[in-house]
Amino acid sequence: MTEIRLARPDDAAAVAQIWYDGWQQAHRGRVPDELVEVRTRESFDTRAAALVEETSVADRDGTIIGFIMINNDEVEQVYVAEAGRGTGIADTLLAEAERRIAAGGHSRAWLAVVADNTRARRFYERNGWTDEGLFDHLAPGPDGPIPVPCHRYAKPLTT
Repeated sequence: MTEIRLARPDDAAAVAQIWYDGWQQAHRGRVPDELVEVRTRESFDTRAAALVEETSVADRDGTIIGFIMINNDEVEQVYVAEAGRGTGIADTLLAEAERRIAAGGHSRAWLAVVADNTRARRFYERNGWTDEGLFDHLAPGPDGPIPVPCHRYAKPLTT
C-alpha cells in the first residue's frame, strides 16, 4: 500500500537519490552544461535535507518511491523512482501538490518544465495544466542563478 505523507528528515537520503537519478534522466543534454556541472550527487543530498519541510513523499510499505516539493504557489519538483513509474503515483503526487498549494490559500499553481522535456510536458498537460509559454527559469547555482529555457505551466485550483 502507498501512503502520501509529509517528509521527515530521515527521508532526505531516499528523496535525494530519486531526485538525482530522475534529474539526470530528464535534464542531462537538455539544460546548460553549467547547471549539469553543479548538480552533483552531493548537491542533491544537501538540497533534499534543506527542503524536507516543503516535501511530501510516496511511501510504499516503508520505501520512498516518489516525492513532490512545493514553494508557495509553485510545484518545484515532482519525481518518481523507476520502481514507481507507470503506476499512477506521479498523478497522485501532483494532485497532492495541487491540494497543498490550494490549502495554502492559492487559487492557481505554476511550475517550470525544461523546454525539451516533452515527456514531462505531456504529463502535465494530461493533468490539466496549461503551457503559458517559454521563459528563463533561474536555477540556483553556487555563483548565482543559471538561466534555463523552460515552459511555464499553470493550473487554476479549487479551494
